[in-house]
Amino acid sequence: MNRVKLRGWPLTFLLAGLTGLSVAPFYWLLISTTRKDTEIFDWPPHLLPGGGLGANLHRLDERIGLLRAIANSLLVAGIQTVGALVVALLAGYAFAKFRFRGRTLLFALLLSTLVVPEQVMLVPLFKMMTSFGLLDSYQAIILPGLCVPFAVFLMRQSLAGLPDELLDAARVDGAGEFRVLWNVVVPVMRPVLAALSIFLFLGSWNQFVWPLIALRSPDMHTLPVALATLYGNKATTDYGAILSGTALSTLPMMVLFLVLQRQFISGLLAGATKG
Repeated sequence: MNRVKLRGWPLTFLLAGLTGLSVAPFYWLLISTTRKDTEIFDWPPHLLPGGGLGANLHRLDERIGLLRAIANSLLVAGIQTVGALVVALLAGYAFAKFRFRGRTLLFALLLSTLVVPEQVMLVPLFKMMTSFGLLDSYQAIILPGLCVPFAVFLMRQSLAGLPDELLDAARVDGAGEFRVLWNVVVPVMRPVLAALSIFLFLGSWNQFVWPLIALRSPDMHTLPVALATLYGNKATTDYGAILSGTALSTLPMMVLFLVLQRQFISGLLAGATKG
């Protein structure tokens, strides 16, 4: 027994070291938000909080309108996440449980879009939104993100394992398709939906290139775009404000994960143990 315990110590130290390497940059970020610009790049680095957090946040709010930028990001990410979940659920349910002509071809075309780089779509997307008159609006950011091929694929694969007999029993009782979807499918798929919502929200919250192109009005900037406006040359860049905004941008994701933690882990375990 003692030999087994001793053999486990090297692995424990290795995992502890890797964990420390992973946490160290985030810890430095948090400490830097409380430091003045002149102290951020000191060597050796400061390991304890300072007293500059209030001043950094004040400058950040003065330059970008912090609360407005956060509200813009929450609005865009929230609507886009809910819309993408609905589209993924409906499309995944159709691909998994309905037989129609061209289903395999349509699903293959959908999957083929996963290999197309996002940058390739910027020019066609810009022309499309310009012709629709949606440029410089939240619709220009939200609408392209409502159909996420990976989300549809994940829902289709998850729903494929749902027994058809369960759905047929609900239909025999007189339930329509939308009632079957809401009362039978959604409760069963809740862990998968929770896990998917975290990924979708993270992708929407962090998107930068397309909002930078589509939004011209500073009042409509999302948080990543607003933070990018703080960068100048080395002499004028306010690193304290930038790092404070970066740290704040991680809070919604942490809160969302804590709220959906149980469903998120259940969804991952369900996918890992399936079959």
